[in-house]
Amino acid sequence: MGRNIVEKILDKHLVEGELVAGTTAGIRIDRTLTQDSTGTMAYLQLEAMGIDKVKTKRSVAYIDHNMLQQGFENADDHKYIQTVANKFGIYFSKPGNGICHQVNLERFSVPGDTLLGSDSHTPTAGGVGMLAIGAGGLDVALAMAGEPYYIKVPKVIKVNLRGKLNPMVTSKDIILEVLKRQTVKGGVGKVYEYGGPGLANLSVPQRATITNMGAELGATTSIFPSDDKTREYFIAEDRLEDWVELVADPDASYDEVIDIDLDQLVPMVAAPHSPDNIKSCKEVGRIKVDQVAIGSCTNSSYEDLMKVSRILKGRKVADHVSLVIAPGSRQVMEMIARNGALADIISSGARILENSCGPCIGMGQSPGTDAISIRTFNRNFYGRSGTNSAQVYLASPELAAVSAIYGCLMDPRDADFDIDFSDIHVDHFLIDDSMIISPDQDPRNVEVVRGPNIKPFPLNTKLTDRLEGRIIIKTEDNITTDHIMPSNAKLLPYRSNIPHLANFCFSTIDEDFAKRAKENKGGFIVGGDNYGQGSSREHAALAPLYLGIKGVIAKSFARIHKANLINSGIIPMEFENLDDYDKIDQMDVLTIDNIYQGLKDGRLEVKDEEKNISFFVKANFNNKEIDMLMAGGKLNSIKMRNSKEA
Repeated sequence: MGRNIVEKILDKHLVEGELVAGTTAGIRIDRTLTQDSTGTMAYLQLEAMGIDKVKTKRSVAYIDHNMLQQGFENADDHKYIQTVANKFGIYFSKPGNGICHQVNLERFSVPGDTLLGSDSHTPTAGGVGMLAIGAGGLDVALAMAGEPYYIKVPKVIKVNLRGKLNPMVTSKDIILEVLKRQTVKGGVGKVYEYGGPGLANLSVPQRATITNMGAELGATTSIFPSDDKTREYFIAEDRLEDWVELVADPDASYDEVIDIDLDQLVPMVAAPHSPDNIKSCKEVGRIKVDQVAIGSCTNSSYEDLMKVSRILKGRKVADHVSLVIAPGSRQVMEMIARNGALADIISSGARILENSCGPCIGMGQSPGTDAISIRTFNRNFYGRSGTNSAQVYLASPELAAVSAIYGCLMDPRDADFDIDFSDIHVDHFLIDDSMIISPDQDPRNVEVVRGPNIKPFPLNTKLTDRLEGRIIIKTEDNITTDHIMPSNAKLLPYRSNIPHLANFCFSTIDEDFAKRAKENKGGFIVGGDNYGQGSSREHAALAPLYLGIKGVIAKSFARIHKANLINSGIIPMEFENLDDYDKIDQMDVLTIDNIYQGLKDGRLEVKDEEKNISFFVKANFNNKEIDMLMAGGKLNSIKMRNSKEA
């Protein structure tokens, strides 16, 4: 039996365990990336490990999130990241060089290698055939220190693409179709491997849009073959030496196959407030639009912005619409500036933002009250835009640009003009890596600079055999890390200051959560289905840890957040009987006894002292995870291990 692409890469990188779906295996990580929103914490953790230099083939630190410098905090964090990167042998991408995933795709992606990133959209690099996985900052720090990354061996789902996209139907519509079928929790424990004859007409930037937004499925990652299209991209980036062919064997097997006929797809949007709330333009209708935002790691490539410029050329943005555009990298910005496309964009009335994440991460450009915003981003969670009352729709750049001109949500096929994109092709990208700083060869020459906003990361204490506390909050289904630890221009500067940040935990849905947690000396969180979906930010675990949360009981968990809870020493537990969720209430007192034995058995009994009832929760962890929980988190368990070895 032949092997698929995922099996080939995992087999090459396996260092512990077996490749049996559902079991835990340790894999070698070749490369890592961090960004400034999660990077400061990751590098504080790396420093605590006592190594001299990173052990990976290449690690890169990017500055792309916390770009507004209203105070000293962001600038100080950037200086810390640059100096600590310099000391530990990490390459540093300066502010303005671009979004981590776009720059990584352009300059550092390598087919067949493994990539671990402290950002949930790290799977973008799967567009060239990398096994690229998003994780919490501590897991990335450990990978930089040479430790294996432990994953549950995923099922591999083949997405078989047939036919060819019609004009104005895009790769964004492909991933929206997958989300429509699979939902935001349908990808947990899975990797989506794309194949089929429809690949022949999809460029690397189009493929990267799909793998990027595949993160919204809850998937471990998504991946495309490395084929002739990939080779063309590497030639254009002057990196042919990094290209290798990587395709599935003709007789490769898969756990499931999804067939998509590309010529049957139509322009679609993800309606508020979830990436899987998929509707066609016809279903939504021509609703009035107040804001259009084009960019993000999903749709900010040279190809994307050239198509946008063609649509906008000679036309004007509707009077009532604010159109903002953020190129994904310095390479993209400079190329469209040199060929005149930027002038066409500016002439239309669009506003140009810097090469950064910007509005996608809530850093500026919040819509007005009750505004409707069309965005080419990957997430439209409630409140993520910075305006709770805003209605955010996710769409392709083509749909967004046409809608900006007409002033309403518009099927781009219904525009009264035709645009030919067939000649948008790049034989050679503009290459200038001067904003990527190589590390010092002698770390003794480097002084790490820490600003006053940088506080130590919180550490848990050893787990006791009995836990007692109140339910500090009870949430609904699909609570995101944006709900748990909001991300906006006011809070992002404090990502390296957990004591301050914790005051805003759950503030978008319950502004009294932090106060209750402090008054009750911590306790428990009760969640619904798919608790913790979205970003990889471990702050959504560290802030509750700081507030004294000892356990989270939910119907189910998103992959990365569950791992971050374990890393922090917070026990993630799942209701054995889902009906028990309805029997308990916020502020009930819960007690859990015999925890040590329960973790070994994979089952704990929880008593609700207020209701005088008991129920069981699943606590299925492997031995390494149990050791982490018993020690009070991953760093504590590593310290204990190193102490025993010494």
